[in-house]
Amino acid sequence: MDMDVLRRRLSCEEINAMPLCHYEGAVQVIRTLEDWKNALPDLRSADLIGFDTETRPSFRKGRRNSPALIQLATASAVYLVQLAFLPFGPHLVEILANPDQVKAGVGIRDDMRDLARLYDFEPAGLVDLGGVARAHKMPSQGLRTLTANFFGWRISKGSQCSNWSLMELTPRQIAYAATDAWIGRLIFLRMCEMGLIPSCRNLCEPLPEDYLAAAGSPV
Repeated sequence: MDMDVLRRRLSCEEINAMPLCHYEGAVQVIRTLEDWKNALPDLRSADLIGFDTETRPSFRKGRRNSPALIQLATASAVYLVQLAFLPFGPHLVEILANPDQVKAGVGIRDDMRDLARLYDFEPAGLVDLGGVARAHKMPSQGLRTLTANFFGWRISKGSQCSNWSLMELTPRQIAYAATDAWIGRLIFLRMCEMGLIPSCRNLCEPLPEDYLAAAGSPV
């Protein structure tokens, strides 16, 4: 992929014309400590985790709510942790503070700051995909635009401002949240393939073209 292509600013019209894609793999919604323990073997063995959070929107000026959902994507599944039922604490910190595991996402340092207000910890192993894009003079630094630039796909942002504190997440919310963490992981791998994150080359697994093609199916 030519860097000149990646450095081109795509218009909203161009992105909206791209095929809509979403994650189609295994998703586990985690609400109890037992759920978390069942997810731990996969999470502990992962060298790379796609990361994102969702926050219930605030309609009061100057007020920012705490994260309501944490999304963690491995090679085999996406885990959605509902913090209203399983509050943020040492069990999650084990993964987020592990320097031997890469956590990749857009705006990930801001997300970690928000989580540290719930339980004080020092995150480690973070890669901000927007920061990597910025370092390589790419105008696209958000998840939607990076997805469009690197894969020619469009991801939905329609559920972004929905109520993430619901007791039962809707199927649309689950698909949206899982896609954000999954696509962050794929963007990291593509950046790695291109040598944009040279220090992480040892983490880079190949992205089979048939897998990438299959992933871009309509919602």
